[in-house]
Amino acid sequence: MKISNEFTVNVPIERAWTVLTDLEGVAPCLPGAQLTGVDGDVYQGKVKVKVGPVVSEFAGTARFAEKDHTRYRGVIDAKGRDARSAANAAALVTAALRADGERTVVSVDTDLRISGKLAQFGSGMIKEVSGKLLAQFAANLEAKLAAEQDVASPPTPQPVDATGVPATPPPAATAGTAPAVPPSVAAAGTAPAETEALDLLGIAGGSITKRVVPVLVGLVVAGAVITWLVARR
Repeated sequence: MKISNEFTVNVPIERAWTVLTDLEGVAPCLPGAQLTGVDGDVYQGKVKVKVGPVVSEFAGTARFAEKDHTRYRGVIDAKGRDARSAANAAALVTAALRADGERTVVSVDTDLRISGKLAQFGSGMIKEVSGKLLAQFAANLEAKLAAEQDVASPPTPQPVDATGVPATPPPAATAGTAPAVPPSVAAAGTAPAETEALDLLGIAGGSITKRVVPVLVGLVVAGAVITWLVARR
């Protein structure tokens, strides 16, 4: 099954490449996804999904078949399995970046192979849910880039008088006010936040039934595969 998707990020291509090749930083942009380890050139991840009150986890791996920085193009071979339903999904995913002025367009082409219970469902639903997953990933990525841009922006210079003293002195600390602690220090010793499960009912719409859950699980695997590639070209 062939699936093609495209999204745009509002940063130049070099910046987009730098961000998207930081797997640990970008993997959380796909809801429910988490990088769990690296074994040689094989990346291991899991996706936590929720269908109503039931939460499950699905594991997958990805290995690079090609990674070309000069062409901003990469190909990855990935596999995922749902142990409970014995459903399998494998994908060969090709992603390419191209500049569009100060923006970057990311094209993702997926050759998806499914077996087991996944094979009984049509391609229409798979493509629709895949598109929604990638759109959600792109929106989260945009938010990440915007937040990083805000942090990187230099502070506004203060006006000074003829003596070189700032016209508006910084506010004095009040009694009982603790000094600000850098986030890296404040976070020290704090356990990583638990990955929030991806709400399949919310992604696919409230009209799905339990019989459709296996194909959505396959889509989560495919969406995670796309994320691994987009993140690690």
